Amino acid sequence: MVYKINKMIYSFCTYIKESKRVDLYLSALFWDFSRAYIQKMIDKWQVQINKKVVNKNIKIKNKDEVSLEIQLEKLDVNAEDMNLQVVYEDQNIIVVNKDPWVNSHPVPGENGKTWTLVNALLFHTTDLASIWGVERPWIVHRLDKDTSGLIMVAKNDSMMHYLQDIIQKREVDKYYLAIVSWIVKENNMRIESFIWRHPVDKIKMTTKNPINWKIAITNVELLDYIDDKYSLLLVKIETWRTHQIRVHLSSIWFPIIWDKVYGNLKVNKEVETKYWLTRQALHSYKLSFNLYEKKVEFIAPLKADMQKIIWDKIK
Repeated sequence: MVYKINKMIYSFCTYIKESKRVDLYLSALFWDFSRAYIQKMIDKWQVQINKKVVNKNIKIKNKDEVSLEIQLEKLDVNAEDMNLQVVYEDQNIIVVNKDPWVNSHPVPGENGKTWTLVNALLFHTTDLASIWGVERPWIVHRLDKDTSGLIMVAKNDSMMHYLQDIIQKREVDKYYLAIVSWIVKENNMRIESFIWRHPVDKIKMTTKNPINWKIAITNVELLDYIDDKYSLLLVKIETWRTHQIRVHLSSIWFPIIWDKVYGNLKVNKEVETKYWLTRQALHSYKLSFNLYEKKVEFIAPLKADMQKIIWDKIK
């Protein structure tokens, strides 16, 4: 192995019984890299066989000399100690319980690259692999800044693609706890609608005449009432759309309390005064999916601000 500035070069000779397509062979050999990533490397002339650049249809044979050039980049974000709450971690994946008021990713602006989940992960983790050529933690799905709870993070390319695949196939069960305005009378509800960008206000999502709509499905179970004025809900999403839960609950006139975009202004002021709540009462509570051919389940305890409102209704 030869190290150069911002790149790493693997050179080796093959020992295989049968010839195999170069992208299939290399993605099986380098389990940190997906087949799609290997194909991008081939397209960028970063793969050579017998000192010649190749295309993905070329087959590797026994005793071929293979050279693989991996471009390495550092993420332009500093590591920060943010008291990261890790629910589970191994060599491929981290599951964390995100605090509210923390962005999942860096955002534009003067302070956009500080105090994000990425900053915290870079401080916590020392065994990251290169994903799409960048040494970084890959947050597979996002939570809004003010939403707390479980987030899955891939440490390498293979786990990133696996998690993205099972999310797309709807093989991840994801549950939230939400406190909403008013008294919900139905024990169970299923909300299914089109959702995406508001035609006028591009910050908002909407179910009414959305631009470039996508289907969204949300299942709701009533758990309890709070002060005979608010409802505690367990929400399971089948699709993973931006602002999906917030928009769907607001669309049926039960907005999440202290949701400053889709909520009720009068209720927001009331709960801020009574409970000192200053963010939307939404928490990513439970994740369940297959990991290493075994069913796993992760649960994130409520943060103190929501726990204070719910008290002993959810431990």
